Order: sequence, then structure tokens, then C-alpha cells
Amino acid sequence: MKITKKQTLKAFKNLVTAKAMTEIYEENFKVVSKYVHATSRGHEVIQTAVGMQLQPQDYMFPYYRDDSMLLAIGMTPYELMLQVLAKKDDPFSAGRTYYSHPSLKDDDKPKIPHQSSATGMQAIPATGVAMGFWYKESLGQDEPIAKQVHNDQPIVVCSLGDASVTEGEIAEAFQMAALKQLPILYLVQDNGWDISANEAETRAQNAAEYAAGFHGLEAISIDGTDFEESYTTVQNAIETIRKERRPILIHAKVPLLNHHTSGVRMEFYRDDLDEARSRDPYPKMLKLLQSFNVSEEEIKEIETEIETEVEKSLKRALEAEDPKPEDLFTHDFAPTPITQEVGERSPEGGEKVVMVDCALFAIEELMAKHPECLLYGQDVGGRLGGVFREAATLAQKFGDNRVFNTPIQEAFIVGSTVGMSAVGLKPIVEVQFADYIWPGLNQLFTEVSRSCYLSNGKWPVSMILRVPIGAYGSGGPYHSSSVESIVTNIRGLKIAYPSNGADLKGLMKAAYYDPNPVVIFEHKGLYWSKVKGTKGATSLEPAEDYILPFGKAWVLQEIWPQEEEETLSIISYGMGVHWAYNATRELGVTDTVEIVDLRTLHPIDWDTIFKSAKKCGKVLVVTEEPSENGFARSIQGKIQEECFQELDAPVMLIGSENMPAIPLNSVLEETMIPSTKKVRVKIEEILNY
Repeated sequence: MKITKKQTLKAFKNLVTAKAMTEIYEENFKVVSKYVHATSRGHEVIQTAVGMQLQPQDYMFPYYRDDSMLLAIGMTPYELMLQVLAKKDDPFSAGRTYYSHPSLKDDDKPKIPHQSSATGMQAIPATGVAMGFWYKESLGQDEPIAKQVHNDQPIVVCSLGDASVTEGEIAEAFQMAALKQLPILYLVQDNGWDISANEAETRAQNAAEYAAGFHGLEAISIDGTDFEESYTTVQNAIETIRKERRPILIHAKVPLLNHHTSGVRMEFYRDDLDEARSRDPYPKMLKLLQSFNVSEEEIKEIETEIETEVEKSLKRALEAEDPKPEDLFTHDFAPTPITQEVGERSPEGGEKVVMVDCALFAIEELMAKHPECLLYGQDVGGRLGGVFREAATLAQKFGDNRVFNTPIQEAFIVGSTVGMSAVGLKPIVEVQFADYIWPGLNQLFTEVSRSCYLSNGKWPVSMILRVPIGAYGSGGPYHSSSVESIVTNIRGLKIAYPSNGADLKGLMKAAYYDPNPVVIFEHKGLYWSKVKGTKGATSLEPAEDYILPFGKAWVLQEIWPQEEEETLSIISYGMGVHWAYNATRELGVTDTVEIVDLRTLHPIDWDTIFKSAKKCGKVLVVTEEPSENGFARSIQGKIQEECFQELDAPVMLIGSENMPAIPLNSVLEETMIPSTKKVRVKIEEILNY
């Protein structure tokens, strides 16, 4: 398939534009280097070949050196310069993130969900988009949410540097793309460098050789500076993916002709610049134009016109408005329609069910009503239905395309929700135990939580992450941890930690209809109320219409203190609520001790906390986490700060012992974590203070 003169001229103009931008940034280094940026110099041809061939229904995930690709899909130098200068009208992030970190939702261009700086992290969200297409295609053409995919055959392009392919999360993405035969093109631009580390130091093989190990992922190596080879290879790959719906990887060898970034200069460490410059795609494009009989005068005219436009664009961008201080405080979350408690919490004639079943029934009701709802994770498929039976029967009822097992890939489970959400799906995913959330934190922090804010509201990630948590029954050091202090420090997430089944069902429904990412901690010891003193976790199952909004604490044991009476407010969540409830009954102090069940950790209901603290004068915070340096300590400190004048004693806290892990032995486990007995002792201490 031969390229045309028209295609070549269009590509040349794009290359010249990107080259001119690189050069004007260097000429104005002191001005534009206030904010770090990288450019595509040397990579222009392969990027242009890809960008020219994408359609508005496609999704693309460029990385931070891909300004040529962005120009090729129709972005202007001025728009990109607004970002390099972090201006208010930066179309991607309104001045919040770096140059060539795009997020775009224009009708006439490919869709670009939020891009982070962490190299390779985009591979999992990109593969999540392709998995979303795979799911929609499985529904058949008559399903409304699937029609566009069946009609337009969209694809995904994920752009990577070769150095990033050594990341473990790339393997997770490749594995799923190959396993499920997803419609994605991985474009790997190989310039031989990380930052100062070169390929000989860091790679056992190049990206194409590596990809060959993933059966079902076709890999092709090309010269990414040759426009004819690049364009036709990309064209063939895109046509194949559109038609056959399978993944392909293109490994394009290119030179890096500018600095790694404006902050890491090539002259600091590069010893290969002469060799790199010998592969400059610009003179190759000039030769190609000559073969189409394009004159030197015409070429000069094109270059002069573009250079003038680029110069004017920079001048205009420099004069553009900066964000205002108040612009900092927008788009941390997308607005949620769920603001009030609605529906029947305790329907007449309702059946009491254990906590795990309240979640199961909530998801079943949601899946029956919403074809865009999916559930996936480790062992949740039809054969087992979850290690806690929390997904039992769902695969049989809704099919293996909606409820399915993943490999042991916590990063993929979490990060793929970015892509699934971007194509209009609502994924409910889970990690098997809180102890195994750590491999997923990179995606949760870097991609999921920041997408709404750094895309200036364009791409909130609508997902639910279920996390079984907590200690009981000798679960040992790898199945018992509490991790809420880590997760509550990730801004941009909503977090629930219910103490009973009714709350869990109502919060699950609220989470589903919330357009933001939600983490739900579900205490394993409360799932079946088998632990002594946890019968209160079993609830009348709320009706299908019951929804409990986030940020509304529950005063489950409210008191009306008499004058001069010693009273105490206990603030807790999850299992701590049961310890507090049982301790007050054993002590016979239910008239003088109030219990506030937070229900959600973010947003947190400070109004109810402060009201209870001021009413009672004494406060105890109960947590299962180790007592030092944690989320509960922050609650303790804020109460002390806000309610100091009304307090009769220091705000106190009880939590687990501050040891590295929860031991397997039951005596040691009991010694490690709080209990009704330990909370009872602490209550007596505070009341007698």
C-alpha cells in the first residue's frame, strides 16, 4: 500500500510544526523552562503516522513525549503551549499538569483519558478501555450500550517508551490483552535511553522481543524515522485490529534528538549524539518529498509559514491568563446525585441477612438493572464466587463476560477501571484481602484518584473497589491487616467502612450512582457475624430502593446527658463499633456513653463528630489499626483542635499494638488487636478521668 503525496505533505507539515516548537522552546529556554517539559524531536514521524490515522471513536493514551501525535490529531501549537506554560485555558488540565500530559473529550478527535507522568502506567488504563470494548461487543448489536462499538469498531492506541516496558505493570496489561484478544495497538518508541541509563544497562531485550512471549500479541519492529514504513505499518495494524479485534505491538526505533526533559539536558551525559543525529527523520522527509517532486521553494514556504505561526502562538500563550487561586478548589470530585437517604431501610416483613449477603444482593440488583455494571477480580467467577462467597451465583445469573476472574494482578484490577469507566461502564472490582492492595496502590493513587482533578473534570473514574479487611480467627500476617490510613491519604477517593449489612447495601448503591471512585472496606469478621459480639452486623435486608449517602454518620447510641453527669462520646467504624457497643452494655453505661458510627471515612461527617464531642465533653476514638500515626489519630487531633473549649479530658484513642504484622497464633493475635474487654477498660479510665 503506497503513500500519497498529499499524505506525505500533511505529515511533513506536522513534523515541521513539532520541530519548530522544540526549537522555539530552546530559544526561549529561560521563559518556558519554568515548568518541566519534553518534546518529540526525533520521534516525529512515527507519532505523526499514528495520529493521522486515528478516528474520533478511537481512544488514545499518549505519553509525555508525544506532542507530534497530539498535533496530528488536530491540536494546535497554541493549545499545547498553554499547557507548557500551565495557563488557565490549557485545554487538558487548566494548568494543573505537565506539557504533553493530555486529557481530551472533543467530539471530533480521538478520546484521551487523563495521562500521568509515571512511565508505563497508562498501559493498564488503556487496556481497560479495550476490555470495555470487548465486553460491549459480547452483548450483541441490539444492546443500546453496545451499538456504537459494533458500528464503529473503535480501537485503542497506547504509546510507550521502550524503557517503560521493563515495568511489571506493562506485563499485566500485555497478559490481559493477549488473554482476551483485546483491540489495542501498543506503540513502543525506542530511543535507546531511560534518562541517563541506556538500553544496554537496563534491558535484556527490546519491546518486540519481550512481547513475543505473550502468545496472541503480534509484535512488529520498524524504523520509526521512515515515514513510508511507519505509515503503512500503522495502517495495516489499525485495519487488522478494527477487523479482527486483537492486539498488536509496533516497536519503532527512533533517535532522541532533544533533551530527556527541559530539566535533564542531553549534554550532561549523552555520548551518542552524532549517531542519533545521523537518523534524524527530518532530512529523510525532505528526500521523500523530493521523490514526489515537491520543490525546495514550496518546502521553504511551508516551513516559514509554520515557524511564523509557532512564534505567534508562543507570544500569545505567554500573554494568556494564569489560573486564579480559587481555581485550585474545583473538580476534586464530580458532583454526585446522591445526597439524601432514600428508600426503605427496614421493610416490613423483611428478612434478616448477614452482612456479606447484603452486598451480594445489592450488586445483583444493580446488575439486573444496569447492563453497564460488571464485577471482576480474583476468584469471583462462577466456579467459586469469591473466597468469601461475596459473588456467589452472580456469574451464573449474568454470564462470564460480566462476572469474571482475572489473573493475580492487583494493579490491572484497579487500574483497568479507569479505561472501563472512560467507555461508560461501571466496574465493581475487588482485591481478595486488604493485605494485597499494595500492588494496586500505584494505579489507585496515580491514575484512579487524580483523573477527575487533573483532567479538569473531564474524566472522573466511576468505579467501586471492594476490599475485605481486618483481623479475626487467626488470619495471620497476610490476611488480617487494616490499611485505611494509607488509603485515606489518597485524595480523590471516596471511602466507606460500614459496620453492618444495611449500611453496606445502602452505601454500595450510593457508590454505584456516584460518578467518582469509591473504596469500600468490608470487615471479614462481620461478614457472617460468626465472631462473638457481632450479631449487630446482621440486618433486615433493605429494600432495593434504599440508598445511603456518603458523609452521614450514624449516632447508633444517642444520649441526653444530665447536668454534671460524666459522659463520653465514642467515635468508631467497622469492627470498632461492635467493641464499643458491647463494652457499654457490659458496663451498664448506655445512658452516659454515646456511640458515633462514621460509616464513611471520606467524606467524613465532622458535624456529627463535633456535636457529639461537645455534648459529651470526653471522647474516645476506637480503631483496629495500630494506634500510632494513623487515620484515627488524625480524628483525635482534629477533635482536640476544634472542640478544645468544650472538652473535660484529653481525647483518647485505642487501637492495635504498634507491631509490624498481626501474628498467626491466636494468643498473639488477641494480644495485638483491640477487643470489647480492652475498650471497656479504656471507657472506665476516661469516665474516671
